[in-house]
Amino acid sequence: MKKMRFDEIVGQSRAMQEIYEIISKVAGKNVNVLVQGESGTGKELIVRSIHYNSDRYKHAFIKVNCASLPEQLLESELFGHEKGSFTGALQQRIGRFELAHQGTLFLDEIGEMSLVTQAKLLRAIQYREFERVGGSKTIKVDTRIVCATNRDLWKAVQEGRFREDLFYRLNVISIQTVPLRELKEDIPLMVSHFLKKINEKFQGDVSGVCSAGL
Repeated sequence: MKKMRFDEIVGQSRAMQEIYEIISKVAGKNVNVLVQGESGTGKELIVRSIHYNSDRYKHAFIKVNCASLPEQLLESELFGHEKGSFTGALQQRIGRFELAHQGTLFLDEIGEMSLVTQAKLLRAIQYREFERVGGSKTIKVDTRIVCATNRDLWKAVQEGRFREDLFYRLNVISIQTVPLRELKEDIPLMVSHFLKKINEKFQGDVSGVCSAGL
């Protein structure tokens, strides 16, 4: 495995050190991970760090935003479809599960997935196989699932909006992100990090920011 790196995650606070430690422990293990936290708290950066520090880093990292597609299109996005399987299916489509074979499938906003699609996702995870929409051929895959959500997924389970069996399948390891308001000691590091990126992108020479009024 590669040397552990967290190039895009910034912070040296105790809370961030705990997150680094969890990533270091789980990255090399072939288990599903659920990352939960408020929007804008770096969930995708954590997911990418898990993938690129795992044995799967040479294979595909595939992302699906479960909130951006209606139910039928999400199923097709995940599992693919055969030509003519529904109106608009003009050719065969390879799904994200298949594309992520031997790599990592990142399901963002997993809490927005419908119960119907959840059932199909559960089966794919349990048996590591699925059929494309409109197809009969069983496709076997070796795909690691890492999910993220800004919702309280356990609350959704209790309210009947998320399958309990799927929750436990996805939540083998849980990582809770920390909002910036609780990471004040890391703000100077973050400012330096983003100034460096801005200077590199625009060939600038900005050395600091004005803190007046803060």
